[in-house]
Amino acid sequence: MVWLGGSLAGGAPAAAPLRIVTTFYPLYIATRNITDQVPGVETINLTRPAAGCLHDYQLTPADLVTLQTADILVANGAGLEAFLDKALRQAPRARVIQASVGIPLLNGNPHVWVSPALAIRQVANITAGLTRYDPPRAGLYRANAARYTAQLQALRDIMHRALQDLPSRDIITFHEAFPYFAQEFGLRVAAVIEREPGSAPDARTLAATIETVKRLRAPAVFVEPQYPARAAATIARETGAQIAMLDPCVTGPLTPDAYLRSMEKNLAELRRVLK
Repeated sequence: MVWLGGSLAGGAPAAAPLRIVTTFYPLYIATRNITDQVPGVETINLTRPAAGCLHDYQLTPADLVTLQTADILVANGAGLEAFLDKALRQAPRARVIQASVGIPLLNGNPHVWVSPALAIRQVANITAGLTRYDPPRAGLYRANAARYTAQLQALRDIMHRALQDLPSRDIITFHEAFPYFAQEFGLRVAAVIEREPGSAPDARTLAATIETVKRLRAPAVFVEPQYPARAAATIARETGAQIAMLDPCVTGPLTPDAYLRSMEKNLAELRRVLK
């Protein structure tokens, strides 16, 4: 797929400069697409691109300085950003957009962006918030959002066609980042290696996962590029399953097509091992 960014005809109406701060990487990529080349708008990411999921993230002094300059704060919501209340105290003038609003949650899981269909809904939520808070640039936001949504929908269609006939539907994931992805594509998360990334499974959990992999004859154990794969390596060694990679799209290059590229790699990896 080709990134279709480019200059928007007609320019934007004169308006005061606007600073949009996103809480973490996938929201930055989505918002970056919506604000692409919109004059007078700066979009920056609060947390480091290598931070991964924000379950236990602690705001740094530099983060607090950034928040104080935010006009709009784009958050995932759904309980992902444990620091959000503190962040809002540091951003008294910021208007908040929660990208997951209106999306039904699975057991309170906040990783909605990993599903392309729900990533599209998040784009719609962010766009609605930006047009509400910044009406003079609303037309430009909507035009960019329509362009990016078309790319996401094309990706989604390709993935559905490519994954619908896979003979193996069970996946063993590294942590609980993929229930929405699995739901969308008719896969089943049969086991999770680490409930929280960085917290290695105890011996009983590890043994149970090994038994699940053996019973299902699962061809692969999926790890994530953001975290060490020690437990997965043990499972692979005990079961003969191969180690494969699924990226929840929480780190990567700060380029507009980054989510598309990560999902294309996920598709290729699933087709490689679930055959």
